[in-house]
Amino acid sequence: MLEAICSHKELSLTGYYPHVCDLIDSDKLGELKQITHHISTTRFQHCVNVSYYSYLVCRKLNLNARSAARAGLLHDLFYYDRKEYNSSRSRGELSHSAMHSRQAAENAAALTEITPLERDMIEKHMWPLTRPMPGYRETYVITLVDKYCAVLEFCVPKLKKAAKAFR
Repeated sequence: MLEAICSHKELSLTGYYPHVCDLIDSDKLGELKQITHHISTTRFQHCVNVSYYSYLVCRKLNLNARSAARAGLLHDLFYYDRKEYNSSRSRGELSHSAMHSRQAAENAAALTEITPLERDMIEKHMWPLTRPMPGYRETYVITLVDKYCAVLEFCVPKLKKAAKAFR
């Protein structure tokens, strides 16, 4: 079952799914299911969360929802361990925030054809921690949705655990 955090919809039954079905089933994206992300989720689930909510926001704002869905799914398509990267990084090397965005864009382009809009969304989703500024409104959407999803992924499991303690 494919769901986004705090949503009870089966995403494969929504208008969102046709935009990303070719990516969802790819082996490269499937590898992200084995990588923990934001303490309580996987990198794959985080990408689904960002993808789905970016799609909804862009659709509501009459922006390019298809590109938002695809870029959201690909925005963290990297395979290295960020903690190891940060601890072994030499002076002058890119921060994880900048490095993973570039790596994800390269991996996305190797996996599928990406548009200039999608590349901008993937490469700049860490703004304002990284430069340059986003070039499209959709990039601002994915940037905000990425942070929103990270907060949900961190807080929701803790809230569920606390709620169980009160039962």
